[in-house]
Amino acid sequence: MCRFKRPAGFTLIELMIVVAIIGILASIAYPAYQEYVTRAKRADGKAGLLNLQLAQEKYRANCPQYADGIHATTFTCVAGGAHNLVGSTDSPDGKYTLAITAGSATSYTITATPTFTDAKCNVLGINQAGTQTVTGTDSVANCWQK
Repeated sequence: MCRFKRPAGFTLIELMIVVAIIGILASIAYPAYQEYVTRAKRADGKAGLLNLQLAQEKYRANCPQYADGIHATTFTCVAGGAHNLVGSTDSPDGKYTLAITAGSATSYTITATPTFTDAKCNVLGINQAGTQTVTGTDSVANCWQK
């Protein structure tokens, strides 16, 4: 007696269904991954701003005013002269460019401009009072979340 054995393996339809399911899962996961990466880059910008804010307060403790610029090698605290912080104009991981956009005796504004495209938050900022700002389309609370 001859029996017919079903061949082992997958049919083309079964393989196409698996590929379709993988494609659907990937299309859902990829945007979430991109948002995660962008949030990690923003954390670098926020760390740079907070480090520079701390440096400003240290500078003010030693000088009669806040610094109005960042310089790589000199610490200047001379009446009538330039008032520069010693530091880098890049964030710790280099994802943002830091700048003191408004420095005076009693106030300052520090900004972090991304070196990548971030339409939601774009430029992050903080001033001497701790007021946080963004220039993008998203809210300050979403961009500065912990």
